[in-house]
Amino acid sequence: MTSQRLLNLYTWAFLAFMFAPLLLMIVASVNDTSPPSVTEWHGVTGKWYAFAWMPDEALRADAVLRTIDRDRFFGCFGNSLKVASGVVPLALLLGLAGAVMLTRWQSRANGLLWWVLLSPMLAPGIVLGLSALVFWGRIGVDAGLFTIIAAQLTFVAGYPMLILMARLQRQPVELEEAAMDLGASPLRIFLRITLPFLAPALVSAGVIAFLASMENYNTTMFAKGGACTFATEIGAMARNPNGHPPVINAVGTVIILLTFAAALGHTLLRRRERA
Repeated sequence: MTSQRLLNLYTWAFLAFMFAPLLLMIVASVNDTSPPSVTEWHGVTGKWYAFAWMPDEALRADAVLRTIDRDRFFGCFGNSLKVASGVVPLALLLGLAGAVMLTRWQSRANGLLWWVLLSPMLAPGIVLGLSALVFWGRIGVDAGLFTIIAAQLTFVAGYPMLILMARLQRQPVELEEAAMDLGASPLRIFLRITLPFLAPALVSAGVIAFLASMENYNTTMFAKGGACTFATEIGAMARNPNGHPPVINAVGTVIILLTFAAALGHTLLRRRERA
C-alpha cells in the first residue's frame, strides 16, 4: 500500500467517524419509534418535527410527546437567546479592547497579557461556572441568567479577541499615522478608519460568539441555578434513563440544515461578488 492510499484511507475513515453519527441522527429523526433507532424501523413520521406547532390535543394524545413540557422547552430556548443577546455585544466590546491593546500597545507585558486574556478559554467549563456561582453568590446575587452571562463572557470574549487581532495585524498602521498627522483625534481615527476595516471580522466574531453561547453546556450548567437554557434542557432530556425522545434528533437535524444553508448561502454570495 502506497503512502497516498494510506492517506486517502485515513481521510475517508476520519470523515466517516465525523459524519456517520450525524447521518444516523437524521435518519432516526423520521423513525416512528422512541427511543430513537435506525435498526428497529416503525415507519416514517414527521411528528418529532411537528412537536413545535402541533395542537395541544394531538400532543396529549401521543405517548412520547405528552411527557415533554413544550412551554418549558421553548422557554429555555428563549432564555438562551436572552443570554446570547447579553454575551455577544459584551464579548465583542471586550474582545475589541483586548485586540487593540495587544496589537497597538507595544510593551514587555504583552506576552503576560496574552496569556491572562486567553487563560479562561483554556480553563475547564466546570471551573468557570463554579467560580461565577461562588463569586456572585458571595455578594448576594442569586444564580440565574445574569450569572450565566457573566460565566460565559469570561471565555466567549476570547474568540472575538483572536479574530479581531488577526484582522488588526493586517491593517496598515500608516493609515492611522497619516490621519494623526493630519490632525485627526484618536476617536475619529478609530471610527473612520479602524472600525470600518474591522467590520467583516466583527460580523464573523459576533456569529461565533453567538454559537458559542447557544451551545455552551458545561459552564452554563454550573452557573444557572434554577434557570435553564436550550443546551441544559436538551442535556436533561438526553439523560432520561428510558432513552432520550426523538425530538432531540429533530432539533439536531434542523440545526444541521440551518448551518448547511447558511454556509451554502455565504459561498454563493462570495462567488457572485467575485464574478
